[in-house]
Amino acid sequence: MSAPPELDKPQIGTVASVNISYGGVPKKAVNGAQVSVFGLVGDAQNDTKHHGGPERAVCVYSLERIYALQKEGHPIDVGTAGENITVEGLDWDLVIPGVRLCIGDRVLLEVASFTKPCKTIKGSFTDGKFVRIAQKLYPGWSRVYARVLTEGEIHFGDPVEVLAPA
Repeated sequence: MSAPPELDKPQIGTVASVNISYGGVPKKAVNGAQVSVFGLVGDAQNDTKHHGGPERAVCVYSLERIYALQKEGHPIDVGTAGENITVEGLDWDLVIPGVRLCIGDRVLLEVASFTKPCKTIKGSFTDGKFVRIAQKLYPGWSRVYARVLTEGEIHFGDPVEVLAPA
């Protein structure tokens, strides 16, 4: 997979929110979190068959996509779709499997896959239509799962840079 030509220029955004829960949604904003190869410390999933683990350690989503969905009339908000990190200021179309996200001074993630939305987030969508963020039906609107390449701490306001695949 080659990097999109747009990645020839720096793509730098910001961590708009760091979100955790003791299981399920919504995930609530915290000032920061330790990121390990298994995800954010203090975060849990109710369904570990479909969520979590090293290949789905961190779920990331775009604040701009959340705002656009709100304009469509969906009651989605930060953390209600289960994302651990909400980012702002990135070209979300470039955040695809294989690219890396450098967050703050140290944390390095690699996008592993697009997420498959499930019924637990239906409350974030008009008429429960959570498939509105399914990559197969609406390319570019999905959240992404990332694996952790370098552990460390992340905080609200940290810079996020999109890097070409290794």
